[in-house]
Amino acid sequence: WKNPNPRASGLSQAKENIHHHYDLGNDFYKLWLDKAEMQYTCAYYEHPNNTLEQAQLAKLEHVCRKLRLKPGMTVVEAGCGWGGLARYMARNYGVTVRSYNISREQLDYAKAETRRQGLDDQIQYIEDDYRNIQGEYDAFVSVGMLEHVGKDNYPALSDLIKRSLKPNGIALLHSIGRNRPMLMNAWIEKRIFPGAYPPSIAEFMQICEHNDFSVLDVENLRLHYAQTLSHWMENFTRHEDTVTAMYDESFTRAWRFYLAGSIAAFRTGSLQLFQVVFSHGDNNQVPRTRQDLYVTPTTPEHS
Repeated sequence: WKNPNPRASGLSQAKENIHHHYDLGNDFYKLWLDKAEMQYTCAYYEHPNNTLEQAQLAKLEHVCRKLRLKPGMTVVEAGCGWGGLARYMARNYGVTVRSYNISREQLDYAKAETRRQGLDDQIQYIEDDYRNIQGEYDAFVSVGMLEHVGKDNYPALSDLIKRSLKPNGIALLHSIGRNRPMLMNAWIEKRIFPGAYPPSIAEFMQICEHNDFSVLDVENLRLHYAQTLSHWMENFTRHEDTVTAMYDESFTRAWRFYLAGSIAAFRTGSLQLFQVVFSHGDNNQVPRTRQDLYVTPTTPEHS
């Protein structure tokens, strides 16, 4: 069942869409996301028997390695969730980060956790739409936000990345996707993710082609997302009574159906998970190989 008219993703509508999903309450998400950094995006299972916490930390490390971060660099993040990637980058790579988000609930958590970890001097969380990003940075990163941008806004996003990225800067976009263009399931669009649109890889590439970016790396983590969702489903099932007490039985059934359906979608290949790394077309300071991504385990201290 496909929805012929997905919700718009303009400035005002985007805030309403995000509020619908991400401002349900931090206590709800704490029940079933990882305990390490509250990641609500695909984890990276370097080994099949990794825990959810290990795999989410590995995902953060994998992203940092792809961005080739070094101490003193500046990073801008479009859509920061509960701030876990920003904290990981600051804590482990010595970079300074500006993170944009329009979810008040998420930002309240992110700021409190950043203070607790003593990272206030390295991270600035900004309650604003990604379209209002200002400044030039060594890295541009967005994990799990492109699904909410809307393909009509891809040229504007491309322009934003172009002006935000220093001449030798690297960008990484991490997004749910499709093997071919297809609208979001109407039930998911209405009940769970209003305004969402997972792009095909060809649609994804429009962002790069619009400003002559060079694509450096494309990775598909589809099966990693199926395993992530399975872990979320296990956690959610253990806390169903609590969820029902917080909301109601209808809400619990809807979210159980959403998680189970998503597992099936990634296992059958109707959904993909793309990580795309790119840079300015004339940047010659780009990595020549991917070898450095795999020299050591992504989370040796947690394996």
